[in-house]
Amino acid sequence: MVRTKDPAVRTLLVERAAHLLRAREPVTLRSLVAGTGVSTMAVYTHFGGMDGVWRALRQEGFTRLAARFAAVTATDDPVRDLTALCAAYLGNALDHPDLYRVMFDADFDLEDLQAADDTLEHLVQAVRRGRAARRFRAGTVPLDLATQSWVVGHGLVSLVGTGPLPREALAHGPVLLSALFTGAGDDPDRCRRSVALGWEGLG
Repeated sequence: MVRTKDPAVRTLLVERAAHLLRAREPVTLRSLVAGTGVSTMAVYTHFGGMDGVWRALRQEGFTRLAARFAAVTATDDPVRDLTALCAAYLGNALDHPDLYRVMFDADFDLEDLQAADDTLEHLVQAVRRGRAARRFRAGTVPLDLATQSWVVGHGLVSLVGTGPLPREALAHGPVLLSALFTGAGDDPDRCRRSVALGWEGLG
């Protein structure tokens, strides 16, 4: 018998898995359905098994990151916007630390393999705008500078969100990004102002 998939049940199980991660509890077939009112068969119906659950969790992490990026409004200051995207990346990771860790678990594929590239593309487009506005040198490679910006964010998250440094260490972010962007050709004073404005979104 073919079982009908229910999007609400799928969401329920993804949220349940995320809850177990936050609580540092094992994510197993039985623990996943415990207290949800659905049977273990629902895991197979919606995900094909536990590997599918982990793929869905990875996907959910990138889905939430994409939504966070989409909420960043573009302005006439591309350096501010690029910084705001970096701040959004950090904010998303700090709000969803367990999903964030699963996002970069290479043991499981994504349901939509394009999702990771699509999120990086937000940063690439901001760099392109910065180059067009002559904030960055003409020879700046958008993908390279976008990746370097991502690396700054990932490093801070690793050290603050899941590592040894306190949240106050996030204050190093604007310094690192300003150095990165001035190295790509931006005027130091103008860059610092733009980065400060973009970083405000982190809260």
